[in-house]
Amino acid sequence: MSIYVGNLSYEVTSDDLNEVFAEYGTVSRVQVPVDRETGRMRGFAFVEMASEAEEAAAIAALDGAEWMGRDLKVNKAKPREDNKRSSGGGGGWGDKERSSRRY
Repeated sequence: MSIYVGNLSYEVTSDDLNEVFAEYGTVSRVQVPVDRETGRMRGFAFVEMASEAEEAAAIAALDGAEWMGRDLKVNKAKPREDNKRSSGGGGGWGDKERSSRRY
């Protein structure tokens, strides 16, 4: 399981997160997603720790804590939902001509 860390400063690095979470146990992995177009950090990250107990300790200590001028949101990460866009109608993409007609 991994930990979701939200409301992060855009200046945070994976090394910064590793250092903070290491106070609560062994950090297995830190993932800091970046925006594809700008290359800028997206304001959240995921941290994996060696055990559930270490994760629980980090969540309890850091959720709501102020760090780098921001109040952290720290909780268990939820499984990623499939974000495939439906190919069905309803979006109006193919109906531009029809919607502009007047009778």
